[in-house]
Amino acid sequence: MLDNKLRQAVLIIAAANLAYFGVEFAVALKIGSASLLADSADFVEDASVNLLIFFAMAWSAKSRARIGMLMAFILLAPAAAFLWTAWYKFLNPIPPAPFALSLTGFGALVVNTCCAFLLANYRHAKGSLTRAAFLSARNDAFANVAIIGAGLVTAYMWRSAWPDLIVGFGIAAMNLDAAKEIWEAARDEHAEAQA
Repeated sequence: MLDNKLRQAVLIIAAANLAYFGVEFAVALKIGSASLLADSADFVEDASVNLLIFFAMAWSAKSRARIGMLMAFILLAPAAAFLWTAWYKFLNPIPPAPFALSLTGFGALVVNTCCAFLLANYRHAKGSLTRAAFLSARNDAFANVAIIGAGLVTAYMWRSAWPDLIVGFGIAAMNLDAAKEIWEAARDEHAEAQA
């Protein structure tokens, strides 16, 4: 019963993440935002993670552990997207449109908060896959608050590309930390499955 409810939750979350990716990616390109581009890549990553969880829950513990290890690498994708965007912003340091940045960040916050609430009941369930989904949604909500803040700082205090870039660095760091946690959980899961 728990597995069916979790599978339904991750399928809803995958659809929501894929839908908001399109919104955030379009705005990121239009206003030239490094943090939104990194975050939009994160929405694709979240949709992929949740779809993999949906299918992997029917697999053996050993297979789920292997998928958990794969999830750790998937979490690195947004960091790579950010590095590419950051390089472009260093060469062309034009600040993004601050209100569009904050408004888009707020929309992402709503999506990610809803996803985190859907997964809150499963966050302590054993397994790297469930942990991956919850950590991803939780970290994304924190990142979205920072994106909103970057837009407000750019609008009212510091008309520069740096607030956007600083938030992008933070998003990349959070994804690296989440990847490490998921890798460790998957490694432990794999060891237990081998025993």
